[in-house]
Amino acid sequence: MTEAVAALTPHPLVAARHAAGKTMDEFVAGIHDAAARRGLQSGTDEARVRKWQRGIRPNEESQIYIAEALGWPADIVCPDDWPNWLPLTANGVVPLGPHSSVPALREALRTAMDRRTFFTISGTALSTLAADWAAGPASALAQARDGKPIGEDFVAFLENTTQELATHATEQRQHTATLLDAHLSTVTELLEHGRYTHALGLRLHTLAASLSQTVAWHRFDLGRHTHASQNWIAGLHNAHAAGDRDMGAGLLGDLAYQAAWRGDHTTAANILDYALTRAQNPAARCLLQLRLARTLAAQGDRSERRAVLRALAAAEKHLGDAGADRPAWCAWVSEADLAVDSGQALLDLGDTGRAHRLITEGEGLLPPARDKTRGVFLAYRAASYLDLKEPEPAAAAAAESLLLARRIGAPRCVQLVDDLLPRFQHYQDAQGVPELLQLAAA
Repeated sequence: MTEAVAALTPHPLVAARHAAGKTMDEFVAGIHDAAARRGLQSGTDEARVRKWQRGIRPNEESQIYIAEALGWPADIVCPDDWPNWLPLTANGVVPLGPHSSVPALREALRTAMDRRTFFTISGTALSTLAADWAAGPASALAQARDGKPIGEDFVAFLENTTQELATHATEQRQHTATLLDAHLSTVTELLEHGRYTHALGLRLHTLAASLSQTVAWHRFDLGRHTHASQNWIAGLHNAHAAGDRDMGAGLLGDLAYQAAWRGDHTTAANILDYALTRAQNPAARCLLQLRLARTLAAQGDRSERRAVLRALAAAEKHLGDAGADRPAWCAWVSEADLAVDSGQALLDLGDTGRAHRLITEGEGLLPPARDKTRGVFLAYRAASYLDLKEPEPAAAAAAESLLLARRIGAPRCVQLVDDLLPRFQHYQDAQGVPELLQLAAA
């Protein structure tokens, strides 16, 4: 990168120390304390720390002391990956800025290490990130000058193979995670160390955002929520750098979906409100309004009924306005999604009969290619039958969902069915229920 960009991008040790709120003196004292806890002494002083910050690699013992001085457990250390293992934030969220896209990608790659699953991101931090995105202009691209030149053909290869990986049938996507991770790591290296034109920079940031989003959904479906959050955040930074407001809004919508899935509907609603301030494409706005309706309804506050119905009406209008020109990440939004999400929102509002009709209708409209979504919709249909006190069709829908989810490798769908199982305990004599419980236990 240029000297000007490098000056604005501090060494990861500097960023980690600032994120931990440590002065240089406090940091050095923390290293001494870490050594003392082992009955040892450390000769680390400010001069040595500055050498580390200029590129000298600390030995493994010193890296362990560094981690503990920053307030992190020793097992976060990966000595051969210095300084990439260093956490860059105190709250898990890299702030938006003119040179934040690569650090956010690096944070996502670091978080992918299993030993960092203890780290969680608060709803406040996510809401603050969404507010910053909504308030600020797109970031200026930082262009690298002193790395190896990147050819347009190679970028096109990465774009084409990424699209091919993302469009495989649902049943095959469970096998593509490693390839997608490798693509994302490659694009991160190119952005940080390559030399490229402004136009190629835009394409690389857009590709990084798309890859991050796809990887995040893989992690989310596996229940690896911290990893998913960091990838969605990295995607947001790169969509912001590329000036793609609709994609940025979509990535915020994904973070909101995750928050709602985990029961944090206040955070979900806050994020969606910010996302809707800048989303323009009708299909994107339809998806965001559907998610807003779902999270408002799930809060269980009947006073929100009017707001839920307004969001559903807005979603229906936006879907009607959406033409063929849609962003790839929401090109799939259809009448099926509108029907099922509307039904699920109405189910939470207590309108059980109408909700059941919409969910059943939507599941029937879904194209065969969207098997994972079909599994989710079948679980919703099972829940709606249970609300109608009809255990037999509920058991049939739940069993179909479970078998489909296991076949295509969709743990999130399996979890939806597992969450319904206690409700079937009251219907042990109903047709299909014993078989469902036996299937779930297998």
